[in-house]
Amino acid sequence: MGKITGFMEFQRAERPYEPVEKRVKTWGEFVVPLGEKDTKIQAARCMDCGIPYCHNGCPVNNQIPDWNDLVYNGHWRQALDNLHSTNNFPEVTGRICPAPCEASCTLNLDDNPVAIKTIECAIVDKGWEEGWIVPQPPGKKSGKIVAIVGSGPAGMAAAQQLARAGHAVTVYEKSARPGGLMVYGIPDFKMEKSVIERRVKQMEAEGVTFVCNAHVGATHKIEDLQAKYDAVLLAGGAEKPRDLTVPGRDLRGIHYAMHFLPQQNRRVAKEALGLGTEELAKDKHVVVIGGGDTGSDCIGTSLRQGATSVTQLEIMPAPPEKENKLLSWPHWPLKMRTSSSQAEGAKRDFAVTTKRFEGKGGHVTSLICARIDDKFKEIPDSEFTLPADMVLLAMGFVAPVQDDVIAQLGLDLDNRGNVKADDRAYATSRPKVYVAGDMRRGQSLVVWAIREGRQAAHAIDKALSKDNRSDLPR
Repeated sequence: MGKITGFMEFQRAERPYEPVEKRVKTWGEFVVPLGEKDTKIQAARCMDCGIPYCHNGCPVNNQIPDWNDLVYNGHWRQALDNLHSTNNFPEVTGRICPAPCEASCTLNLDDNPVAIKTIECAIVDKGWEEGWIVPQPPGKKSGKIVAIVGSGPAGMAAAQQLARAGHAVTVYEKSARPGGLMVYGIPDFKMEKSVIERRVKQMEAEGVTFVCNAHVGATHKIEDLQAKYDAVLLAGGAEKPRDLTVPGRDLRGIHYAMHFLPQQNRRVAKEALGLGTEELAKDKHVVVIGGGDTGSDCIGTSLRQGATSVTQLEIMPAPPEKENKLLSWPHWPLKMRTSSSQAEGAKRDFAVTTKRFEGKGGHVTSLICARIDDKFKEIPDSEFTLPADMVLLAMGFVAPVQDDVIAQLGLDLDNRGNVKADDRAYATSRPKVYVAGDMRRGQSLVVWAIREGRQAAHAIDKALSKDNRSDLPR
């Protein structure tokens, strides 16, 4: 906890944003840190609530009251050590996690939760500024070698944990830079890529080897890795997007969100855009189909590219403005949320289905939509037209891609098409092959991927040890 009476003395304060008219002109981060004094005040609000439900709300089980108390008392270095004991990359979660811990905070019963995400980010950013975050190479080597396929949050978390346990770890990444979704999926205005680059350097100093432009299953045979390494961890994510199979889908100008967003990240990094046509929203009427975080990222990216207008469609009905706390707390509530990108000038519409796309000269020009009821049935005479020069499909992901590694190994799948493995051993149906992250649990949050990577590392370290035990935390 923080100050005993802090929750009564101080009001919640979050990091402010730069004004919309300023931030949409740049690709840099626009969240303004609170500063050390104000962060300590926010940490003081953590109350002695008896049962810290924030622990359960946080997928990596961050010891939130502990580091709040340390920050309030000025023990920043100890707070950083505590934070790192459960989370390898708090600078990532402190920027892009939706903070389910805050929804679980006891003070959220009064709509005033502790600003946990703000404090978390302040701790780790101060750690980098002060030079406290340094490589932690192992004291001795195990002699075991591990391959990790995919360098997203699950793969990177597992790699760092296994390297610190003394194993020689090689991470194979199909793209030009390590980081996976954190580098190619998250826009730079939400998280600049230097945040990932400095962690990669730390991990390399700890003994992790990154092999980029290495598409396992295509340029590298998965069977070769299985034969060479003592263990192989698959952490490739859930990359098969949900499609919208309606008439006109083959028109030009209709793109998957995860084709559109990585292109812009590559532009910012001055990296080659890769195969396919260039996708730019400048001077276009953009329609984003899908109301989640990916759709929101498409909005912010389109506006920064100079879109004429941006409209976001959601098939679900509009959620309530405020949740019923007695029914929802301490769980993640269904309620109306407005992201920073949505607040920058997008129009949002709910309970809308797209019936077909129409075009001219082979290029999309409009969507024919309709209103639907709570049973997802079309409401009679509710059809309407939306102009669209670009349509971005951001309806989530259904499963990992199954035509390379999964098919080549013949791995068992669950009923959703994810690689089958339990949540303790993380072992697949093939010997020495493990799986973690979205590839196992389905599309989820970065913080869940970090947890999966850490737990898979524990399972692999245990399996590789002589006495079937591991000192790595789960």
